[in-house]
Amino acid sequence: MTIPTKLLLVDDEEDFISALAERLRIRNYDTSLATSGEAAMLLIQQDRPDIVILDLKMPGMGGMQTLKQIKAKDPTIDVIMVTGSVDSKVGESALSAGANDHLVKPFDIKNLVEKIQDIRKKRGLN
Repeated sequence: MTIPTKLLLVDDEEDFISALAERLRIRNYDTSLATSGEAAMLLIQQDRPDIVILDLKMPGMGGMQTLKQIKAKDPTIDVIMVTGSVDSKVGESALSAGANDHLVKPFDIKNLVEKIQDIRKKRGLN
């Protein structure tokens, strides 16, 4: 039996994360949503996710600040950063701050699922 993976999607674009969540739920991922870094931190306290899919640019607490708070609270939570920027320095900054990986929007759902599966394999969950 496969252990379900709990995902937390964090993005201020509600239509985007709602559609992404639906596509991930179809693939049997347990998915929660937050539309801000602050809301994400509250959800993490209530129900720890395995992986956070985190947008870089959000009003209020941005993605990098949220990433740092997640890692300070629980360094074992895996994070995949999502950004609209194709600047490689953005991805490098996210990785050096503790993200496991990053994707540039728009991305193919298959690429995200592959990154989730890679994290699961590293954890021995497959």
